[in-house]
Amino acid sequence: MRVFVPSETQPGERRAAISTDVIGKLKKLGLDVSVQSGATASTFTSDADLVAAGADIVAESDVQAALGSADVVASVRPLNGTAASSLKPGAVAMSFLQPQTDTELINAVAERGASAISFDLIPRISRAQSMDALTSQALVTGYRAGLVAADRLPRFFPLFMTAAGTIPPAKVLVLGAGVAGLQAIATAKRLGAKVSAYDVRPASADEVKSMGGTFVTLDLDAVEGSGGYAREMSQDRAKRQQELLTPYIADSDAVITTAAVPGRKAPLLVTEEMVRTMRPGSVVVDLASESGGNVEGSVAGEEVDIAGVTVWGGRDVASEMPVHASQLYAMNIAAVMGLLTEDGEVTLDVADEIVAGAAVVLNGEVRNAMAREALGLAPLVEPAATDSAEAAQNSEGTS
Repeated sequence: MRVFVPSETQPGERRAAISTDVIGKLKKLGLDVSVQSGATASTFTSDADLVAAGADIVAESDVQAALGSADVVASVRPLNGTAASSLKPGAVAMSFLQPQTDTELINAVAERGASAISFDLIPRISRAQSMDALTSQALVTGYRAGLVAADRLPRFFPLFMTAAGTIPPAKVLVLGAGVAGLQAIATAKRLGAKVSAYDVRPASADEVKSMGGTFVTLDLDAVEGSGGYAREMSQDRAKRQQELLTPYIADSDAVITTAAVPGRKAPLLVTEEMVRTMRPGSVVVDLASESGGNVEGSVAGEEVDIAGVTVWGGRDVASEMPVHASQLYAMNIAAVMGLLTEDGEVTLDVADEIVAGAAVVLNGEVRNAMAREALGLAPLVEPAATDSAEAAQNSEGTS
């Protein structure tokens, strides 16, 4: 059976769904690997490097044929409708797939009688940790956020004691203490800043402290969701949270926001009025800009000036560090393929909670509830699938 990795087509996407380390792992599973010529150029991996690792190179003129003969097509971003229409029945497409918005791909995959797996939907359970691409990419974006804040701030991050006087360390506030937030804390701390952090989940306090940060405690109820994620909060609570955070933001040289609610618009944490309380020259890094933004006025992929404060909106942040982002993502793909492959054959067993959670389309049937709603399809009533989904949800809630 063959795994095919095409070049990414979305502008600005520099990651690849393969690395030389992973090719050997896939071949040990009994799988052949082919890669579109130039697909890994932005990761500084040549076609010759891929061939040396055991992959076949597909010329651009042969991509449609490769898509039509592959058993698995792995990419970072979802295939476009044209590419998906070339899949053969029974093939599996895996990528970061949003079931509510990537309807063109979902329709095309279903019409071909193929399957689609989304890394956005891998259940957060112990058995799936090596497959959790959201976590691996958050590691990259959090690290990058700390560097961006230090780069844009026109002041030192660390403490300096000189003959001319003492320069105090920069004060950095991180909002959201998930994987990205914790890496932002660790990076800013390593650069010498004085770091504090806030999260709606009090359980995050120990993790913040372990990274060298100080946890900000507000007089508010916890907002804990399933799988360790935060859940949406009421408007009254959100407004009160903003009021309580304002003095901390005003006192910071740099603010990094990383809060997200899976499948929904990012929560607004920082209003424009709050940004205006910061000293001119301060920096705000919004990692959630692409999903609506944690900061009012932030624009994905742009820097906006608000009363002398630079607001940096992240867009495809992991692509700014394509080498390790691709390496980590390729390892996630290899872990999923290890689950799906037995004796060189790839099968999707919906009785497995990981497959049940991540399979948006299975052999032509749209199984994901959000995707079915977006496509105007009736809810899928299937006892076995429902039981599996419930098991995945319950496991997430206790992980």
